[in-house]
Amino acid sequence: MSKNSVIVVGGGGAGLVAALSAKESGADVIVITKEYPTRSQTCMAQGGINAVLSEQEDDSIETHVQNTLKSAKGLANEQAVRYMCQEAPNAIKWLDGIGVPFSRDSKSKIAQRKLGGTYAARACYAQDYTGLKILHTLYDRCLAEGIEILNERHLLEFITAADKNNRSYVCGVSVLNKRSGEVEIYEAPSIIVATGGYSRVFHKYSTNSVASTGDGVAAALRAGARVSDMEFVQFHPTALKESSILISESARGAGGYLLNSKGERFVNELAPRDEVSKAIDDEMDKGEDIYLDIRHLGAEFIEKELPQESKLAKLYENADPATDLLPIKPAAHYTMGGIEVDANSSTFINGLFAVGECANHQVHGANRLGGNSLLELVVFGKQAGKNAADYAQNFDNKIDAAEQKTFFENQIAEIKKLPNKISFYEEYAKLGELFYKNVGIKREKSALQSALEKVKEMKNSISQMGVNDKTKVYNTNLLEFLEFKNMLELSETILISALYRAESRGAHFRVDAPNRDEKFTSHTIIDRDGVVKDEN
Repeated sequence: MSKNSVIVVGGGGAGLVAALSAKESGADVIVITKEYPTRSQTCMAQGGINAVLSEQEDDSIETHVQNTLKSAKGLANEQAVRYMCQEAPNAIKWLDGIGVPFSRDSKSKIAQRKLGGTYAARACYAQDYTGLKILHTLYDRCLAEGIEILNERHLLEFITAADKNNRSYVCGVSVLNKRSGEVEIYEAPSIIVATGGYSRVFHKYSTNSVASTGDGVAAALRAGARVSDMEFVQFHPTALKESSILISESARGAGGYLLNSKGERFVNELAPRDEVSKAIDDEMDKGEDIYLDIRHLGAEFIEKELPQESKLAKLYENADPATDLLPIKPAAHYTMGGIEVDANSSTFINGLFAVGECANHQVHGANRLGGNSLLELVVFGKQAGKNAADYAQNFDNKIDAAEQKTFFENQIAEIKKLPNKISFYEEYAKLGELFYKNVGIKREKSALQSALEKVKEMKNSISQMGVNDKTKVYNTNLLEFLEFKNMLELSETILISALYRAESRGAHFRVDAPNRDEKFTSHTIIDRDGVVKDEN
């Protein structure tokens, strides 16, 4: 690639926005993605994208700011939140301009609905396919702009060097081509990480796709970046009981009820997600089954406004929401923590930027406000793309990453030589059960310590968890081993952070420390040595 080049690792909404922004800023752009862009987790952001489009209807940008700060429970960066909320109307205008098919009201204005934790209807939506329609539109725009997209490349490592002042800078990325099994090296002065979150640590207790394994977060940590607030994992209140498939907050925003086995409503359905999930968990501890009820909305409304929820319920739970109660449970949904970035979306490593769920822009704090995830990826995706392009144009260090190809090939070869005495698939299932039980909605010191010891035992045994498949082409056995290894590394950081935060705040609820403690108003930062840094 040319000196004026930007590599985007990740083809979801954040990555595609960043790619378009970098291209607009004059950079040569390549997107490298694990799967195909249209399969990314962005398509599961169904409810809407927050923006105050008019301050004449009982809403304001300041109210949006305050809703976000309140939901974050004292851990958001107010300056970053204000920037995001102020840019929200421009984000919607841009999305509308590139062709996102938003639903419209009777006056042909972009339709908006109320989501949990907000004081007004400000979530712009496209039925209950909002994220999917945004994603497909972004993908079409990238193709129209001639942005090259390399699919089915699994991230291995970010390649770094040191400048004359011994400051690390990124100069390339190594990936494993799923189709060929070959290691590939791509060099560039600017790399944007947009690889999504790490909720699949919870295995079957997650609403996320199987690809949400935190690969970018783990690779950035190994390269010398820092991660922060890893203990904050948001549980979505309404996942289908048997499959953990998400039923969007749009169902409650439209007027859906949450009922226990007795048919009683027990919580304000539009309270912040952490409060609703905890209330559901309390009921389940009493032996209650929990249901989402949208029958009263009527079949016609459900078909028009909630078609995806209807299809998912029928397909995965064999229930028709127009006539049946939907059995639900909370499930790990969104990771507020991630790669630490500054106000420019830059990480601790020069030239390495991060955006989307893999990054921590400190706008969600301890609990994300519904409708802000899509907003974040547009606002900060545009910022990251421009800043990465500007950095590339002014880059004056040496790039020579190709010589490391043999090193990574040898790493893969060594993995294939490992004995297969322990099934990592079985260990992964155990990890998910362990996390849902000990690191879920309610946590306690001794349970967290026990989980940490078990994770360390798994890490120490990784050399006994070899792969059976020694081939090169589409070796999913090898790829899933690499994902499991990344999740183990991140599991340790989650547990270290959760143990350190001896208080309850937002999505992190400690049974043994049920109150907020103001000495924990700083962010929990961890480096690759596992050292906790308590910084504001």
